[in-house]
Amino acid sequence: MACKHVDAAELHPPTATQSVFREDCTQCFDSIDDPTGLNVCLYCFNGGCTGERDHALLHSRSLKHPLVLNIQRTRKKVKRDEPPQKMTKLAIAAETEEDRYDTKTRVHCYECGVEEVNPSSGKLPAVIDGVLKANTFARQAEVQAWEQEITPCEHTLCLEQKETRRIDSQELGHCSMCDLKENLWLCLECGNLGCGRAQFGGVAGNSHGLKHTEMTSHAVAVKLGSITPEGTADIYCYACNEERTDPELANHLTRWGINIAERQKTEKSLTEMQIEQNLKWDFSMTTEDGKELQPLFSKGLTGLKNIGNSCYLASTLQCLFSIPIFQNRYYHPQDPPPTSLAPAEDLETQLRKMADGLLSGRYSRPDTDVIASEYSPEIPNQKGLAPAMLKHLIGRGHEEFSTMRQQDAFELLLHLLKLITRSSHTPPLQDPVQSFRFVMEQRLQCISCKKVRYRIDEQDNISIPVPVKRKPLVANEGSSTEKPKDEFEPVTLKECLDNFTAAEKVELTCPSCGSKDGFLKRSLFKTFPTILAVNARRFELVNWVPTKLDIPVVVGDQPFDLDAYHSPGLQNHEQLLPEDVATSGAPSFVPNESALASLEGMGFPRVRCEKALHATGNSDAETAMNWLFAHMDDPDIDTPLNLGGTTGGSSTAHSVDPESIQMIESMGISAPQARKALKETAGDVNRAVEWVFSHPDDQGDFGEDDAPMDAPATDGEKAMAGNADLPATFRLQSIVCHKGTSIHTGHYVAFIRKPIPAEGEKESWVLFNDEKVVKAEGDVDEMKKFAYVYFFERV
Repeated sequence: MACKHVDAAELHPPTATQSVFREDCTQCFDSIDDPTGLNVCLYCFNGGCTGERDHALLHSRSLKHPLVLNIQRTRKKVKRDEPPQKMTKLAIAAETEEDRYDTKTRVHCYECGVEEVNPSSGKLPAVIDGVLKANTFARQAEVQAWEQEITPCEHTLCLEQKETRRIDSQELGHCSMCDLKENLWLCLECGNLGCGRAQFGGVAGNSHGLKHTEMTSHAVAVKLGSITPEGTADIYCYACNEERTDPELANHLTRWGINIAERQKTEKSLTEMQIEQNLKWDFSMTTEDGKELQPLFSKGLTGLKNIGNSCYLASTLQCLFSIPIFQNRYYHPQDPPPTSLAPAEDLETQLRKMADGLLSGRYSRPDTDVIASEYSPEIPNQKGLAPAMLKHLIGRGHEEFSTMRQQDAFELLLHLLKLITRSSHTPPLQDPVQSFRFVMEQRLQCISCKKVRYRIDEQDNISIPVPVKRKPLVANEGSSTEKPKDEFEPVTLKECLDNFTAAEKVELTCPSCGSKDGFLKRSLFKTFPTILAVNARRFELVNWVPTKLDIPVVVGDQPFDLDAYHSPGLQNHEQLLPEDVATSGAPSFVPNESALASLEGMGFPRVRCEKALHATGNSDAETAMNWLFAHMDDPDIDTPLNLGGTTGGSSTAHSVDPESIQMIESMGISAPQARKALKETAGDVNRAVEWVFSHPDDQGDFGEDDAPMDAPATDGEKAMAGNADLPATFRLQSIVCHKGTSIHTGHYVAFIRKPIPAEGEKESWVLFNDEKVVKAEGDVDEMKKFAYVYFFERV
């Protein structure tokens, strides 16, 4: 029986920018490596599993897309017997999919009921060929992320071309110095065709393109086989020795008779080959004495594959999905999947997919496809699940998380919690981020008259500074020139919390009694969360560059209480400051009279002088003068200083942009500090960050629009995030650890307290190192000392 859909008008090969989901299902992690394979929709290229869940059939029925291409892939046995060669930009191993897998395909029509549709009928040959040759969604997302970092240069922007000359459009011709017809580079200045450098394990090349550059000094060339109708291509500048982009590529190619709209991409780009090489090699994991760590396999013990500097994402996701409320929110194996026309673009679908992948145990099994060798004798670990679709959604539109660079795990946590809160939560399902939320209360008291003001602020984390206690420097043995490495005394978690909640003096004038003695400011917990996320800040500014410090923080496994950090609220004997106090929670600013007179004597307007003194802590004229010179071009430099009081016209204090607060929070700065900094800098995010660094002891403004708490909250307190009941007892549940001197380099792993099925559900610490999941042995206490993010669970 023939299929009537093979000539459907909707059938077209995928374009170079169209996503093709031909590796794993968009709604679960079943893949083309499963026995029944994956069905790729030939209309929209969605990937659907074909096993017991049969998401492919659900997709076909809901969108009326009958034709699918079933792909079944079998891994060839690979023996790893040597380390990878050093990678360079233009000498990259180009191992093909055919080198690694045996692949079988067949076309199936759900509506006609034909199991084996003739693949050569109608429009099918071109569509099938396009699906099999197209980048997968994961690879396409990686390529786009890498390409975001490639920019034009002066040589591409100021390119001068010679006289017009036509070359063969699609056949590519051949190298001007040899007979090679592939790996050809077109000089955009004179139209010369030259072969590229040889690729290890890939396409041949004699470097005649480079030789042409040396002979002529022509700098810019484009790889012909990489040109797409959408205008993308590999462009290399030999003068810069870097990959570049050419905003006028279409016009420059027209000079040589090439119409971009007629081109077909025939070769892998340098980025694609670089990604393949980056992801090719795995390293074994052993203990310090060389013992192989024992892999674990079971429910909740599934690893995540590193898809290129993604360890910050993997470690954070592992910690989040070990939390019961996240499991209850997103793991529903018996429920039908969410109805979405584009499941790969739906955050709810991808979070449920991630929960199923990590918690079900379906994918927690040894990867026996790779044969160990003497170079890599480890026991087989897992393949790991590739979180490509979720990573794409999390990073979409974000300047940093959309790239393939290493990122900060704590910033990723804050960004992800924000995305989850903004997503839909249909009752009875609840926002799991609610379990992270709590209220901090700030108390401000005049040192002279003792009157007070209270402000509250809702948060979902705390970022605590770790006290720096340097050990005396000891010179390195045998070296008089090498600088001794800084070593630090260990500190306890209690010391960090004591510092975080300690009272500090604020140099301001009291509007009630007129005293200039200042105020004492302290912040404590008004309520406590179910899950307390803590970022341990081990940084200090060295020449304005944040430098990581290896300060050990001692955190025990035993439960501990935070009762001592609970705010009692307004007491009966306390008197409130009058209502004309600035609504930001801080009294009005009185500039240093001596410094003000000096600045005005230099010719600066009074408005600017007051603003400079306020921004620099009201200390001295010289510091304020330096600030003025650095901010002369600020658009609001002549706007009168207004700290949010009830007089004096409009104030930006009443209109701080929540998005700006969240943006600054993503940098590890607390919401009160962000709010205060934005008010001090007229909402300018960049200047606000600078303000925070120049006022490290200012805990910020707790409550932009909150009314002052005139009395201890009763019924209203019940509506607050978190819980005020005591005792508030917490226990360490998981940690994200970082190894490296900078948060933007190095490697992240997660340690999570888990029941081990093989040990009778006894709880142990489990190490999640990308796709490798092993029982942590010996170094857990040591790793806890240098954790970057802690997750404490209320017990």
